[in-house]
Amino acid sequence: MSLDKQQLIDFLEEIEKELKRKIILVAVGGTAMTLLNLKASTIDVDFTIPRKDFGEFKRALDIVPHGFKVDLWNDGMVFSQFLPEDYLDKSRKIRTNLKMIDLRALDPIDIVVTKIGRLIGRDKDDISECIKKFKLTKSVIKKRAKQIEYAGNEEVYEINLKSVLKNFSEYQK
Repeated sequence: MSLDKQQLIDFLEEIEKELKRKIILVAVGGTAMTLLNLKASTIDVDFTIPRKDFGEFKRALDIVPHGFKVDLWNDGMVFSQFLPEDYLDKSRKIRTNLKMIDLRALDPIDIVVTKIGRLIGRDKDDISECIKKFKLTKSVIKKRAKQIEYAGNEEVYEINLKSVLKNFSEYQK
């Protein structure tokens, strides 16, 4: 099941009904790309949530039936990467009518550096889309990639980063 932007917001409206206080959610991966209008839909829902809000969101999520995969990380962890502390400041606010959820999406550069870790086909497409739409440069990508911590085989991440930087010319006009 894939979810478009409105379906994501509708889902969060249901979650919001169960929240006891205001929280921050930062969409990552395809969820962020869908909310930033870079993709029509996402196949799952992914968030990194400040530690202070993680339990409250998880509690509400457990109450609301949804029938799709929701992956959660906290404090700037995304997949197997830890983003720098400024990830939250760099995140982009998503305009909605939500009152209890401060909905954000990762900054496009953070989407790129988190997708480099896995770098499967759709990740390459997503990276290409972010680079084109937001005019990300090689130096910006390289600098941000050096700021993250990769909780896996660092050599694999470095190889993937070099591949993205090498193939970067494909993304430019």
